Amino acid sequence: MAEPVAPQGHVPDQPAGWRLSCFDELPSTSDLCLEKAEEGEADGFATLAFHQTSPRGSRGRLWSDPGDSLALSVLLRPDQNERKQPGAWAFIAALAFHDGLAAGRTSSRLRIKWPNDIVLDGRKMGGILVEAGGGNDPWLVIGFGANLVASPAIPGRKLACLAEWTVSCQPRAVAERVLAALTHWRQVFRDGGFAAIRLAWLDRSLPLGAPLVVNGGGHYSEGRFAGIGEDGELLLDCNGRVERVITGEVLYGDPKVNALETGRAAGH
Repeated sequence: MAEPVAPQGHVPDQPAGWRLSCFDELPSTSDLCLEKAEEGEADGFATLAFHQTSPRGSRGRLWSDPGDSLALSVLLRPDQNERKQPGAWAFIAALAFHDGLAAGRTSSRLRIKWPNDIVLDGRKMGGILVEAGGGNDPWLVIGFGANLVASPAIPGRKLACLAEWTVSCQPRAVAERVLAALTHWRQVFRDGGFAAIRLAWLDRSLPLGAPLVVNGGGHYSEGRFAGIGEDGELLLDCNGRVERVITGEVLYGDPKVNALETGRAAGH
């Protein structure tokens, strides 16, 4: 296994509540966290890689690492109360990711697309992969991937990178902001349940009425964003008829353009 490295030749302070290991290169940050989960590693393990050789995107896709990107994964062991609504974690992670990337700035330009993609000016900048297991000792591995100073070139598809938003693009600094935000929103979930997470998520989501396309196994449904339900399901307004979407790939805007969406803006 690769050995952790200390960026800039020193050992930085650990983010509060986290054990963050940094690597020059890994096959996949999420794969390392999965290994740690099976070995019994405690809650709060996190790993950051400056380059990945075999990163994974959402829906089992491979992701081409363009370099200059964020590859961060965390291992969590939810307590009894946190296990009651497992679907909430996609939204908790999305809030943490958004706020970590936002770096304290607020703007309608940076938004969350259901359930946990990050878009800048309507273009995908990052995504999240949530994996679960452990049986009677459940764990979660959450992978965060974002384009920081460059984005992969995909024919017919425009992606975004964080450098278009802020100059604060150093991977470790971004990772520490995401971890701090994850700690915060996890506590909000403990205190206020999914209702509190839902309200905060809607405040950062695409605007109501935004055009969306849902890819349900090759069948495309067009509509407009009408919010999310009490359990996190997507509400899609299809000419006055509201559909509740539990699973599916949600694309933003023109279905002909979005048919080229490959998820390559995030890999773990």
